Amino acid sequence: MKKAFTLFLVAILSAGTIAFANTDDSTATSTDTTEMTDTAEAATKDTIEEPVAPVAAPTEESVVEESAHQILKEKFIEGGWIFMSIVTVCLILGLAFAFERIISLNLNEVNNAKFVGDVQNALSNGGVDSAKELCKNTRGPIASVFYQGLDRSKEGLDIVEKSIVSYGSVQMGQLEKGLVWIALFIALAPMLGFMGTVIGMIDAFDQIQAAGDIQPSMVAGGIKVALLTTLAGLIVAIILQVFYNYIVSKIDAIVNDMEDTSIQLMDMLIAHDKK
Repeated sequence: MKKAFTLFLVAILSAGTIAFANTDDSTATSTDTTEMTDTAEAATKDTIEEPVAPVAAPTEESVVEESAHQILKEKFIEGGWIFMSIVTVCLILGLAFAFERIISLNLNEVNNAKFVGDVQNALSNGGVDSAKELCKNTRGPIASVFYQGLDRSKEGLDIVEKSIVSYGSVQMGQLEKGLVWIALFIALAPMLGFMGTVIGMIDAFDQIQAAGDIQPSMVAGGIKVALLTTLAGLIVAIILQVFYNYIVSKIDAIVNDMEDTSIQLMDMLIAHDKK
């Protein structure tokens, strides 16, 4: 009886020990699994939270500028570099003459009211020689016309008037110097563009004849390339025409000032002769 009871106790203790061991193993396994899960989550979190260097995206302005430059370059090549280069040369030379005229006209501008008043004071205080010296030291076509009129003042008012008219025509010619070249480039640029278009159309029809069949892509491509030279010529003509009209308006204003001040000079000489 005692042996049976002893065996029963030994069996219960063995079962408890095995169960406790299994519990420890499962706890350890659970602990290890939890630690591995925490480690994986931490690594994932670090990976997610790691800052990503931003990629510098091109700005809209740079994209527009690059695309515009690229389009202009492609169209220049498609239009044929020979005619497109000639049209570009017309634009450059026309702008050179236009800028030269604009700078020259602006440099020759003076305050007409102040200048006429100074001439009148010099004529009243120092006589004709003092007025001539003032006109000689003043820039511009109006001062040159005044000098010629004062230089002929001793020969009579009729001679003075003829001298003013004659020298006024000379000054007008100097003011209009270079305009003929601007007008030439305005007319030449579209004509060169049309010539390039005609030659391009001839090449397109030659390709159609060689192929023996009319393909829309071939015709459309040839016509597009041919019309690019005309477009370039018209753009050049429009730009130069704007500068041409601006220069002509400034010349007209200067000529009107010359006529008005010349009348005032005649009045001053008449009043000076009466003294």
